Amino acid sequence: MKRPNNYCPNRKCSDFGKKGHANLTCYGIYGLQQTKLLCCRTCGTRFSERRNTLFFGLHSAEDTIKRVIRCWAEGKSIRVTAKQIGISKDTVHRIYERADLHCQRVLTKLMRELQLENYPLEDLRYLLAKKMNKQHVQIRNTVFDIKKLESV
Repeated sequence: MKRPNNYCPNRKCSDFGKKGHANLTCYGIYGLQQTKLLCCRTCGTRFSERRNTLFFGLHSAEDTIKRVIRCWAEGKSIRVTAKQIGISKDTVHRIYERADLHCQRVLTKLMRELQLENYPLEDLRYLLAKKMNKQHVQIRNTVFDIKKLESV
């Protein structure tokens, strides 16, 4: 599987952050999922293709992890998800925790890049819903009517 989003993770490397750059080469494969080990030609840093992703450190197949996250998004419990997919409850719990941590990291980085660290998430969701012309927005399992929020 091609992964054009990989880049050298070494901050001191001149190719750091350059996605899809020709500086990366595959020097090996490991694990049941046949995960590629990459090497930066510029600085020699070696790393997994799953580095800085939700999948890094999890031994389950990417498809299984995606199915677990879909179940989570649908509001299914750990027990129901485990039974439906055919994996242990501990594995589902580990994937949930990893997904939660990964989302927090991505959101924190995005908030920093957009210089919105001190902006309440509820306000951001409200503004996004308003921008998208939605009539209702869900904030922490509560559905709000946009017109009522505007009148407050």
